[in-house]
Amino acid sequence: MKRSELNKLIDEALQFFQTHGLKLPPWAAWTAEKWKEVGDEASEIKRHGLGWNVTDFGSGDFCKTGLLLFVLRNGCLERSRPLTTKIYAEKAMMVQPGQITPWHFHWMKTEDLINRGGGRLEVELGWASDCESKIEERYVNVQVDGITRKIPGGDKIILEPGESITIPPKLAHQFRGHAGDQSVCVGEVSSLNDDSTDNCFIHGIKDRVVEEDVAAKYYLLSEYPF
Repeated sequence: MKRSELNKLIDEALQFFQTHGLKLPPWAAWTAEKWKEVGDEASEIKRHGLGWNVTDFGSGDFCKTGLLLFVLRNGCLERSRPLTTKIYAEKAMMVQPGQITPWHFHWMKTEDLINRGGGRLEVELGWASDCESKIEERYVNVQVDGITRKIPGGDKIILEPGESITIPPKLAHQFRGHAGDQSVCVGEVSSLNDDSTDNCFIHGIKDRVVEEDVAAKYYLLSEYPF
């Protein structure tokens, strides 16, 4: 992805979340120049992996396969154990129509995906095989706002604005905005989140590559200078 694209997407996301009434903390809008003035008082932001993440999952086509998210709160793990009493996490996402976050599951994390407004969110579900490289055909029972739904493996549930789904550990899922709708404002509330060790992508992904065609206006959560 080009840095100019990352800058533009975060500008759009700031306005998008504001439009949907999702207020981000003030530091979400801090520029790269502002971050250079920040000291140890913001160390938890870096240590706990808070802030912006924008990825095309190495696809080279963000609009087709990609995700923009902001981590609002999170704890911190060491050797799979939480270091503090903060054992929960929250994210905000902007999911475009038809834009896929590909099949993956988490070994540890339980999460709720919440459609907070905009278009419809399509969530496909299936149990990963023992080899963790394909989706099994057996049925899946999931909770949609406390109501049990049973679907065939690989089938999807469509979440209207206001609806949510609970995804337990090892249940594989991929999601996208419904084609033809507007972008979806998605929330995620979960147990403690560690994207560096707790994501298994069924078909694998490539690393994101950033082409520095312009200076960074914002830092991603992996780029803080302190």
